[in-house]
Amino acid sequence: MTAKEYLRQAYRLDQKINSKLRQINSLRALSQKVTASYDGDVVSHTRNVTGLEDSVIRLIESEDELNQQIKELVDLRREIARVIDAVGNDTYQMILEMRYLCYMSWNEIAENMNYSRRWVLQMHARAVEKVNEVLKEVNA
Repeated sequence: MTAKEYLRQAYRLDQKINSKLRQINSLRALSQKVTASYDGDVVSHTRNVTGLEDSVIRLIESEDELNQQIKELVDLRREIARVIDAVGNDTYQMILEMRYLCYMSWNEIAENMNYSRRWVLQMHARAVEKVNEVLKEVNA
């Protein structure tokens, strides 16, 4: 795994979590829908709740999966932060944190740091080289 792939893991997992949140919101909305029949004929005195129960069970399972992914994201972000801290250069660290932990665009980073976008990209390339060195040391 390259340094960039390693650093991008948190963003990808964050995207998965956001997708799962949208799915859960959709399931929650479906499970809360209730339709009433007003035709007056009583067919049975027992309610058919299996459809609702199935929806609630799926919702709970999805929420459990989401909670597990959130735990994974927190752990991954901590691990990435430790690697970034090991880079040793404050400017490199700031660029890496803004890009890979705060998910900022290159223009936002350049504006925040009062650098040109081009200079930020050059500094980022150097920072990624340092991350490669750190990862080699960790994996050795």
